[in-house]
Amino acid sequence: MTSIYLFEQRNSPLLVSVPHDGRQLAPGMKERMTEIGRTLPDTDWHVRKLYEFVSELDASVLSARFSRYVIDLNRPRSDARLYEGHQASGLCPLRTFAGAPLYKQGKSYDAAERHERIQKYWIPYHSKLQEELSRIRLEFGYALLWDAHSIQSRVPSLFEGVLPDLNLGTNDGSSCSCRLQDAVHQIGLRSRFTTALNGRFKGGYITRAYGDPNRDVHAIQLELAQCKYMDEDSFLYDETAANGLIEVIQEMLEEFKSTVM
Repeated sequence: MTSIYLFEQRNSPLLVSVPHDGRQLAPGMKERMTEIGRTLPDTDWHVRKLYEFVSELDASVLSARFSRYVIDLNRPRSDARLYEGHQASGLCPLRTFAGAPLYKQGKSYDAAERHERIQKYWIPYHSKLQEELSRIRLEFGYALLWDAHSIQSRVPSLFEGVLPDLNLGTNDGSSCSCRLQDAVHQIGLRSRFTTALNGRFKGGYITRAYGDPNRDVHAIQLELAQCKYMDEDSFLYDETAANGLIEVIQEMLEEFKSTVM
């Protein structure tokens, strides 16, 4: 079911997952959505573009084609809350992060449609993710998973104030070895960008579900503040700003790959 995701297989221990840069909507969904919902404001805009350089690192890439408004691939199928005490957007969101409704009144989905979305979009992505991590681990003896995200720098419903530029998450060290985690964190600390480790964003479902250092699978999530590479109002990419950010992300990934060797 390659139409559900984009996949590029290469020959290294590193797999980059991009679950929230998809822009497509499920059939019949657009007509039922509000005007603001159709603009997809909570997309991880341009993250695929930021990570185009990973081909130089021989990294495999798995990225979603469909919007997180169809289904959020970084949430568990059970829709269990990941962050206690914080607002949860949900497996199949009904509102934007800002609280605006995604659907016109009376036009939301029912239980049957929710189940269909899980079967059609969530399961294939995660099946491919598991399959590729297993292949990598079998071939190299270990696997490295980098879950790539971004978000607006100010989202009052999710966090106070302005988000740090680079937000690394390893679920408080349980998804990745301390040696790897610290090596990547040091790159951020030495950069000109503000950096947090296991702060507001500790890693979502993908990092928590697949990162297992005891089985030689190491997973890190990087959540970027979008103001560092794009205009957050127009969603337009800022190539000049992005180039400086890409240099740091590339250095992080190179460190991620080399430290484990």
